[in-house]
Amino acid sequence: MITFKRLDIRPLMARGEEPLTRIRAALARLPAEQGLALVTPFLPAPLIEMLAGEGYQSRVEPAGGGDWVVYFRRSDT
Repeated sequence: MITFKRLDIRPLMARGEEPLTRIRAALARLPAEQGLALVTPFLPAPLIEMLAGEGYQSRVEPAGGGDWVVYFRRSDT
């Protein structure tokens, strides 16, 4: 069973910081049986496409108030 580690990038984005480095670092640290639950203030379609090309599956859920949760996991798990 896959468990998901949560990463909320809304505070980073509110400060004007680019979150991609932190997202990549979080993904790199995950063990094979864990995925990443990314909380974002918008639907990050370009990120979803980019990570799909790198072997990640995703599932999206609206979180209310315009926010989204995107669940990423490696395709081979």
